[in-house]
Amino acid sequence: MSASADVAGGAAARNHFSLLGLPVRFAIDQQALEDAWRAVQAAVHPDRHTGGTDTQRRLALQYSTRINEAHDTLRDPLRRAAYLCELHGVQVDAESNTAMPSDFLSQQMEWRETLDDVRATADVQGLAHLELEVGTALDESRLLLGHLIDGVASDFPRAAQEVRRMMFLVKFNAQLQQERVRIANGVAADR
Repeated sequence: MSASADVAGGAAARNHFSLLGLPVRFAIDQQALEDAWRAVQAAVHPDRHTGGTDTQRRLALQYSTRINEAHDTLRDPLRRAAYLCELHGVQVDAESNTAMPSDFLSQQMEWRETLDDVRATADVQGLAHLELEVGTALDESRLLLGHLIDGVASDFPRAAQEVRRMMFLVKFNAQLQQERVRIANGVAADR
């Protein structure tokens, strides 16, 4: 596989950042990510190796899959933060570690009650206000993760906790978007 083998050959042992030639940071230049992904993908894409041996075609497919996985992980702030925590030896363990600060649990309950009220009354203004609150919380979470991961004194255990918090925010925000569609379509709330 010649030159593309050199690019792909070292890919197996690399992390997502080094695979794409990017600095290991939470703050990422999205355009640089897209450019790096296209360049590396072009070098190893399976279509470039259709005339190769079965092994070469299989390896090209594996490398291409790995590169796409790296791209998808680094493109998404939540997945990128979780990946960075794991690179630094801190598992997010979202399935088994659901502990959250009590103030955030109270906030969750308040938001869920507000969403229930919005559903019951199809309150578009109430929904817009809730979307703004949750959107602000998501922005604050991204900023905090940048500080916890890229700051002078990185704190990956705290970053993992913030990743779990952000997981809730992302999921809840998706529920709000579904509610917006439901209200716009005049569909009765599921109960």
